[in-house]
Amino acid sequence: MADPIELYYWPTPNGYKITIMLEELDVPYVVKYINIGKGEQFAPDFLKIAPNNRMPAIVDPDGPGGAPISIFESGAILQYLGRKYGRFYPADERSRVEVEQWLFWQMGGLGPMAGQAHHFRQYAPEKIAYGIDRYTNEVNRLYGVMDRRLADRDYLAGDYSIADMASVGWIRSYDKQGQDLADFPHLKRWYETVLARPAVQRGIEVGQEERARQANLADDKEAQKILFGQRAR
Repeated sequence: MADPIELYYWPTPNGYKITIMLEELDVPYVVKYINIGKGEQFAPDFLKIAPNNRMPAIVDPDGPGGAPISIFESGAILQYLGRKYGRFYPADERSRVEVEQWLFWQMGGLGPMAGQAHHFRQYAPEKIAYGIDRYTNEVNRLYGVMDRRLADRDYLAGDYSIADMASVGWIRSYDKQGQDLADFPHLKRWYETVLARPAVQRGIEVGQEERARQANLADDKEAQKILFGQRAR
């Protein structure tokens, strides 16, 4: 039996992508928590795995050719796992391109814009109306893109895939992004359908007790200093 995949993780929308995928695949994995509010992402050993000092990252001891491989960036991890296990990431080129379009859309659009909306609405030390409006409106536009896409299909790329796994964790925080799912009925239906999957529920639950032991980020000024305003080291 192969050794379990090592997952370097903290319960955030980007982290959920990988716990959901691993739960859907039902493969063994072990969680190594990286408490981003305490700066554990800057530890030298972790930087060898994730040079961008961000989680999630994985080490698969049974990588290509039987040698271990480490992978950072959540989208790259999803693609690797999809190829390795032959699930949720189709081998047919036309179908694969459909999935990749929406995976990269999430990586380059939904995630970063929702993250900025979170920041300016929840954590910025001063309320900057322009920043709040700019990112809240952009997230609203992106929700509209999803809603139109889902008007005539069950999932973003047709069948349930890594594109859906990548997006659901960000939609989960819609209220913190200043959005109302009632305005996006097709997106709401998709969100409720994906969130009802047992593997998705298990994936999101990973690490919640660990995070609950920490101070709320909105009140933790030391954690905010670590997370926000980082420069090259």
